Amino acid sequence: MNKKGTLIVLSGFSGVGKNTIITQVLAQRPEIYYSVSFTTRAPREGEVDGVNYNFVTREDFQRRIDRGEFLEYAEYNGNFYGTSLAVIRQKLDQGTDVLLEIEVQGAAKVLEKMPEAVSLFIVPPSFEELSRRLHARGTDSEETIQKRLAIARVEAREVKNYDYIIVNDTVEGAVEEFFAILTAERCRKDRRIHLVEGV
Repeated sequence: MNKKGTLIVLSGFSGVGKNTIITQVLAQRPEIYYSVSFTTRAPREGEVDGVNYNFVTREDFQRRIDRGEFLEYAEYNGNFYGTSLAVIRQKLDQGTDVLLEIEVQGAAKVLEKMPEAVSLFIVPPSFEELSRRLHARGTDSEETIQKRLAIARVEAREVKNYDYIIVNDTVEGAVEEFFAILTAERCRKDRRIHLVEGV
């Protein structure tokens, strides 16, 4: 019996360490498919088109919206981000777990359309620690950092809508919590009841 894959929706504040956690997760479980979002923002240093994001123009993004290609799309900090519906459906139908890293607006749209998805939100040990990490990155101006912190305060109100909260105190601990959640989800009765039905 070909089990359906699990859609894992992962969100977190900017600078909380999402990419580091995802890198560790995929290194340990390469069979998980990481959904590569489309975005209109410019690549950051070291980012690769088709690996980190599919980088497209605003015009191309708009054409994809018009054709109904996105499971969801949203504007964040002046740039558009979107998720390909066809790719995610195909992977889930093949029994592959799909990891979708997405901001809260987009996550809400995905969970509305696919309520069976498992939603995780990554938080820092404290808001002060988040500010420290953003400053330590050394990639943004003070104005941009303050904007990111302001967005995080707004996003914090949406965390209650997620199934699980992962605390990124250490990367190892956060990755361990991620896998514990995935294991628990695989053991849900609706995923395994077929094993005892008709016995």
